[in-house]
Amino acid sequence: MAGAKEIRTKIKSVQNTQKITKAMEMVAA
Repeated sequence: MAGAKEIRTKIKSVQNTQKITKAMEMVAA
């Protein structure tokens, strides 16, 4: 089972990916 730290790191990386995707969409728009 993953530790709380690993879960938090995973959530952060997912949020960062979503931010980058939104920024790319804004640039492309």
